[in-house]
Amino acid sequence: MKSLLFLSLFFLCSLSFAQSDKEVQTAIENLRIAMIDPSTEVLTQLTASNLSYGHSSGKIENREEFIEALVSGTSDFKTITLTDQTISFSGKKTAIVRHKLSGETLDGGKSNTVNLGVLLVWVKEKGDWKLAARQAFRL
Repeated sequence: MKSLLFLSLFFLCSLSFAQSDKEVQTAIENLRIAMIDPSTEVLTQLTASNLSYGHSSGKIENREEFIEALVSGTSDFKTITLTDQTISFSGKKTAIVRHKLSGETLDGGKSNTVNLGVLLVWVKEKGDWKLAARQAFRL
């Protein structure tokens, strides 16, 4: 009987984390798309109000600065490919994501390619996953 109870609890916990994993993956994909085709509304929905967005250059932006840079074209991604992604959870409301980002940019009219390592921290707020922190580094 104890074994059956343990297996049931294990299955429910696994199912819960699998659902959370899929939700975070969806949020990451939505952010990737929004960074290529930015809209203030979508980027606001995907980010926490206290966002800390760190670039590989060392520049740090808050939520408003991050969104404005994308919407204005100051930061202009033409393509973004994410690889080698891992997602781990700290409790039920915090996800830590690592991946490699490669892409093409057109910043200030200048074409460039980027190859970065990225650390993302996502938090669950009112049932939605929001990007709370991001730090990139050159590979």
